Amino acid sequence: MRILLVEDEQKTGDYLKQGLSEAGYITDWVTDGISGQHQALTEEYDLIILDVMLPGMNGWTVLEGIRRNGKLMPVLFLTAKDQIDDRVKGLELGADDYLVKPFAFAELLARVRTLLRRGQQLREDDVICVADLELDLRKRRATRAGQRIDLTAKEFALLELFMRRRGEVLPRSLIASQVWDMNFDSDTNVVEVAIKRLRSKIDNNFDTRLIQNIRGMGYVLEVKDDPVA
Repeated sequence: MRILLVEDEQKTGDYLKQGLSEAGYITDWVTDGISGQHQALTEEYDLIILDVMLPGMNGWTVLEGIRRNGKLMPVLFLTAKDQIDDRVKGLELGADDYLVKPFAFAELLARVRTLLRRGQQLREDDVICVADLELDLRKRRATRAGQRIDLTAKEFALLELFMRRRGEVLPRSLIASQVWDMNFDSDTNVVEVAIKRLRSKIDNNFDTRLIQNIRGMGYVLEVKDDPVA
């Protein structure tokens, strides 16, 4: 497994590179955002560990460029920016997890392993269909009624969860833990915002709406009168 570490603090970078290497991961380390984005776009990585406050280009911009260019490898933000708004921003931009400094290496390693396992779980021939909505997990592509739908990495993961559990009402807390692999404060609306954006892409321009809001319970993807649901 190959990991890209983008961290400008020398002591932290040395510590992480040594620890990840001892854990058996090939780790490339760069110390600025421009180099980080270049490496991510020109090399193949299984995971990126990304700081936010970087010289040259901040982590937010690095991640935006990675996702805009279609790179879907897991990204873990590792940063001293610990406000809820910062976490929400990172996750909404397409990060898969967010860990605040200072941190315990054991926790970081556990999160790294979880993200790497998740990336390996997709079977190359996996295609999920619900009504006229199709999700190709190998090509990371969504279509509805034959129309290509462009999704962010987080929207793709959210739609995959809904389609795999079609007809099941999913509480907000479950969605947060499954898609973002972490818990959110009750005041955080990241789940609602993400679902609103997803619905605008897969439902708003079609006759039949698939994602339903079940008041006080959560959300469900289903086709009305669908016996499977």
